[in-house]
Amino acid sequence: MANKRVGLTLDKVLEAALEVVDRDGIEKLSMRRLGAELGVEAMTLYHYLPNKAALLDGLVERVVAAVRPSFDGPVGEWPQHLRAFAVAFRDELLRHPGVIVLIATRPARSPAALKAVEDTAAALGRAGIAPLQALRIVNSVATFVIGHCLAEAATTPGHPEQVTDDVLDLATFPTLAAAVEAGLGTPADHQARFDLALDALLSGLCH
Repeated sequence: MANKRVGLTLDKVLEAALEVVDRDGIEKLSMRRLGAELGVEAMTLYHYLPNKAALLDGLVERVVAAVRPSFDGPVGEWPQHLRAFAVAFRDELLRHPGVIVLIATRPARSPAALKAVEDTAAALGRAGIAPLQALRIVNSVATFVIGHCLAEAATTPGHPEQVTDDVLDLATFPTLAAAVEAGLGTPADHQARFDLALDALLSGLCH
């Protein structure tokens, strides 16, 4: 019998896990399910990961490590660097909405996952901002992005979308009704809200 482990690597395991989460949601991810996806027994995966917690940490690393904004330009443009980080982070989270809740609750620890944070803080450092303050600023922006994406994706484990026959009568909420009519909740509205809040946050951090 051929050895199904041939060619299997940690990177391929995490890639397959991310595909499962993207397709079916984080609540459907298990070592058994992942093994089936890769054509191996679940126990085989423990050659690459000690437990499911390590698998979840690996997903956080894989998504966060993919955030690679550019930090070229004059040091005085650090607010633009910070915006670039926020935009790149949001784009990556929305590509993998099932992982957002993991990133919100499991801190990134690996060198690969921390590189985007380090690069962004370093860009602030070159502008004369002390390391502690730089990390506080980056953390504030990252926390905002994660919270916004959680609301935008509107999915969390254990809470599948529920369709009911109850329809809210917006006639009793004229302001809300007008906002809905104007596009509240559309992709364009999510983008506008993100830009508005990010601009306000950056404005406050820059003063």
